Amino acid sequence: MKRIALRLMQSCGLFATARAMSAQLSRILMYHNFRGPGEDPDAVSVSALYVQLDYLRRHFSVVPLADIIARLESGQRLESHAIALTIDDGRRNCYDWMFPLLREFRMPATFFVVSSFIRRDDWIWTDKVLWLSEQPSRPSDLAPAQLENFFCRMNGLRPEVRTSVIETIASGMGVPIPREPPSKYAPCSWKELREMADSGLVEIGSHSVSHPILSSITDDESWRELTMSREQIEEGMGRPVRFFCYPNGQRGDFRASQVRQVQEAGYCGAVAAFMRMVDPGTDPFELPRIGVAGKSDVVSFCKYVDGAEHYQVKLQRCLGLV
Repeated sequence: MKRIALRLMQSCGLFATARAMSAQLSRILMYHNFRGPGEDPDAVSVSALYVQLDYLRRHFSVVPLADIIARLESGQRLESHAIALTIDDGRRNCYDWMFPLLREFRMPATFFVVSSFIRRDDWIWTDKVLWLSEQPSRPSDLAPAQLENFFCRMNGLRPEVRTSVIETIASGMGVPIPREPPSKYAPCSWKELREMADSGLVEIGSHSVSHPILSSITDDESWRELTMSREQIEEGMGRPVRFFCYPNGQRGDFRASQVRQVQEAGYCGAVAAFMRMVDPGTDPFELPRIGVAGKSDVVSFCKYVDGAEHYQVKLQRCLGLV
């Protein structure tokens, strides 16, 4: 029923109206995982991705993240219908599925990578949890309906406590966590990252060393995450790293002092994960993004990128409904 209502709204021109009304608000899209036919149902399929990028090509100006940040810092007017693409974490499925379409559409994107993951020192803790949740012996805490609550609890823990919890769960399940991530969670190689960067379409940014929730660690520790990740990525890439992505990136996942640290560490801007569009007053070190996961249906995707969701929320607030 909801999908039918959305299609009706789109066919009546409401999405196009919202797109026109919000032309001077930039969008930054947030992707994580991609899949081919018959693979992980939680990732964006290559067929859905093709439809999304084609829609963006027809209705928006897809620009590098750097362009939006430069206009914010200089006080210039934001480009009309500007939209930037970002991908988090550093998994190989970006290289396998997203990068070929970026080349086909000639669209730029920023790929934020976890440096210890790319270096194969360890794999991302959130993926370990997801991998455990896929095992037949998983506890009830890791059932699909409980995963969001489980991650919320884990996000508030110190990294060493969080690691201990994950290891205890794995031990209780009798399932050792693999030293190397399964192919579904595998990282890009430095060679693959350099190939993407050399294309002129993909800029590589930092997503920290080990993907901690910054608010769960001290400022000294977050400084290390910011500076060491940048050093490691620049060493592996042979080119400067300009942008940072806050792990998880919701309100409360990082402190004001850590936003200042991002600037002091020499980054030119940073993206978060709270959902909003970019207006001229947006702080370039706390850039909101529109998450694409769960919006593989093209109408749901259009609702968010066109701005219909933006105006719906504004209306609900005016009416005191949210």
